[in-house]
Amino acid sequence: MAILAAQESDKVVNEVAKEFFKKYKTPKDIADANLEGFQNDLKRINFYRRKAKLLKECCEKLVKFYNGEVPKTVDELVKLPGVGRKTANMVIGGAYNLPAIIVDRHVHRVTQRISLSKQKNPDKMERELMDIVPKEFWTKFSLLLLTHGKTICKAKNPQCDKCVIRDLCAYGSGTND
Repeated sequence: MAILAAQESDKVVNEVAKEFFKKYKTPKDIADANLEGFQNDLKRINFYRRKAKLLKECCEKLVKFYNGEVPKTVDELVKLPGVGRKTANMVIGGAYNLPAIIVDRHVHRVTQRISLSKQKNPDKMERELMDIVPKEFWTKFSLLLLTHGKTICKAKNPQCDKCVIRDLCAYGSGTND
């Protein structure tokens, strides 16, 4: 689902995933699938052809090199097609409940607005946040910022009047530099 989620709404991904994972239960099912039929199953997702290709290649590698099991480390996950650090950290934190700093566009925006980091590069921001946030809170911290960025601290029309961390925010307090 993490590969499917890029550049797509959670709502659409969740709707498509419901039927998709009834049909394809294991990485082997995806690896063995006909690419054209597989793409058709994902056609409601943005960039479905590219994502289908990446997901199929990813599952082929999972079957070949990992016995169909999803690795539990970022270093191993990023070796898979379609998996970058953000996706790897989503899997580590979400699926395995291990500490992970997830820097998506929402976390990136909120982190900059509250001046925890001014990094433009998400990987560098991830490393900075790892130094600032205690490891046992990495995943929860990321998910809280992600939710806050989706619901309150939006890119366009942020709801600063509803923000519970406005006093920490240069953007919301009008002191943005």
